[in-house]
Amino acid sequence: MYKVDLPVDDSKDKVVEARRSAERARKARFFNPRRRVIGLDLDALNQQVLENKFKRSCEKQRDRDFDNLKRYQDEVVLLQDSNEKEKRKALQKDLTQFWDSQQQMKISHDVEVKGTYNLTVPETELGPSSMYVFQGEDREQKERVKEQMRQKEKDLQAQMDDKKMRDKRAKHRETLLNKQLVNQDLMWAQQNALEEERRKAALVSLSNDNQALAEERALNLSEQRRKEAMDNLIDIWHTGTSDMLTESAEAAETQLGGGRPPHVLPDKWRGMSLKQLNNFHEQREQQRLERKKQLEADKIRDAAWDLQLLKISKTEEEKEQRMAELRRQQRVLMDQENKHLARQQQAQ
Repeated sequence: MYKVDLPVDDSKDKVVEARRSAERARKARFFNPRRRVIGLDLDALNQQVLENKFKRSCEKQRDRDFDNLKRYQDEVVLLQDSNEKEKRKALQKDLTQFWDSQQQMKISHDVEVKGTYNLTVPETELGPSSMYVFQGEDREQKERVKEQMRQKEKDLQAQMDDKKMRDKRAKHRETLLNKQLVNQDLMWAQQNALEEERRKAALVSLSNDNQALAEERALNLSEQRRKEAMDNLIDIWHTGTSDMLTESAEAAETQLGGGRPPHVLPDKWRGMSLKQLNNFHEQREQQRLERKKQLEADKIRDAAWDLQLLKISKTEEEKEQRMAELRRQQRVLMDQENKHLARQQQAQ
């Protein structure tokens, strides 16, 4: 077997001790005469102050969280606007590049008709099938080209007007969004101002209540101290004029009458008199002599008992010796009888 020292689980004891401490504190708070007479619970007031401080800190933390949330939302809206503007700029840039790369005069069919491309084959070797325009054909080419240019200018102007309109609408939406954000910030600022005013009013009311309670408590304390001072003076005067400080033993005795002995007051007893001390010593000496006689009688009785026990033990010892001798003689006779029977059986 190995001895294992396991840790003792004292959690239940701690819980019980905590409950007992709380109960003792509660009783001390309830049965305290000073608080019961004054009617002011300082612990409760301190608890209210702590709760108010915690409430104010929670409100400040909530306001800071709201401010952070508003700031985050504003940043998100600004980031979305900037991303939208970047997308629009990129789209306009791509559209302009597309116009510059795909809508040029040099890649149109009219330019090819005019023969601006450099041909590597001589014209003498080309046949009729290589011709785009024959002589006398396409007499309205100039008017058609002018009309195409006017249509292109018209389309470009429409695209520019459309872009301006889109920009104007985007600017209008941005203005409306900024106004909405400003109005929302103003509303939140007004709400915060109202909350701050309410909080200040609550703090002023609480401060006034605490001041009134403190003044009332100060008045009660001063009144209690005055009463205690008067009680102490009365006690001092009573102590100085009473028999409590005297050394006379008769001050503690009261006569009950009817032939009965005088009664002694415990709170005024000044000790025993000389007669009582002599009586006490005589009784103690008498008790000592009686105890001595009793001890001697006990010794004599114990010696008689020891002698009687010695005699009884000797008698028992002699009896045991006689019984042992008888048993030995019986064993001898039995051995002789067994030997005789063995010889007869052997002879037979």
